[in-house]
Amino acid sequence: MSGSDGQLPVVVTGASGHIGANLVRALLERGRRVRAVVHENTAGVDGLPVEIVRADLLDPGAVLRACEGAATVFHLAGKISAGWIADDTVTTVNVTGTRNVVEACFAVGVRRLVHFSSIQALVARPDGDSFDEACELVSPSDPTRGAYDKAKAEAERMVQGAVERGLDAVVVNPTAVIGPCDFQRSPLGEVLAALGRGKLPALVAAANCDYVDVRDVAEGALLAEHRGRRGERYILSGVRLSLVDLAQRWATAIGRAAPRFAVPMGLARVAAPFASALARWRGRRPLFTTESLRVLRDQRPAICLKAEVELGYRARPIEETLRDTCAWIKSQGWL
Repeated sequence: MSGSDGQLPVVVTGASGHIGANLVRALLERGRRVRAVVHENTAGVDGLPVEIVRADLLDPGAVLRACEGAATVFHLAGKISAGWIADDTVTTVNVTGTRNVVEACFAVGVRRLVHFSSIQALVARPDGDSFDEACELVSPSDPTRGAYDKAKAEAERMVQGAVERGLDAVVVNPTAVIGPCDFQRSPLGEVLAALGRGKLPALVAAANCDYVDVRDVAEGALLAEHRGRRGERYILSGVRLSLVDLAQRWATAIGRAAPRFAVPMGLARVAAPFASALARWRGRRPLFTTESLRVLRDQRPAICLKAEVELGYRARPIEETLRDTCAWIKSQGWL
């Protein structure tokens, strides 16, 4: 980025979300001028020296105005769901919203788009052992994958199509994100808070999942902005742990005993519809659903070698992540 570019605003859609709040802070630390695009909730950016713009991602005119004059657009805004949001809402926001961002980037001449996809947009390698950047995107007709997976895959296809039309864009695919500044309580943040309060008496004996520090994801996106090759995808992963192992390490960080029981996956799948219905009756987001259990069950190792070699990406130790997350959650009074 040239010196003149450094004076242009950097747009972050979804700036009040978990990754967005951390990315905004990372940009500010580097002296960047930030335009934080939010829908309604501003908790993640309140009090920060940023330009806050409220825009509905489904309003092309609002998105266009939000992107005017920007050097770079980091597109994070979307709906994350594993069965607790209606499928059509998940699809509309993630796909149509991305289309509006892409077209706005073309219209205003944005220098680079950094699009946040997800590891869930990918199909594991043919041998079934791992994910890497060469993996195919989830098919829209795949009956084994949920609405979120399909929507993120379709949004990524849209960005790839825009690259073919001449847009300078790169894609990052984080794994399960964990860490501080989670003002709106992400699904994983909700689980950690429940564990910390002793409100989760049992765990699911699930297969291993890859957890990545949200600050490393933000750093990876900044590296992708400057070093990423046009049209390329970069997996941003961390450490692979079972849910039980994560809970035990979290218990050590917060100084509280971990749940002693781990429910077999088969039993958890039977109970999931009833637990989900009870949570919705109480007006809460379910801590686990049939779809979230499917995600846990189907996880494979995510290889971030390409990001390490081409971007210089590195993931920090999980102990540091959990320690800092604990301190932040305590500062919010969630425990």
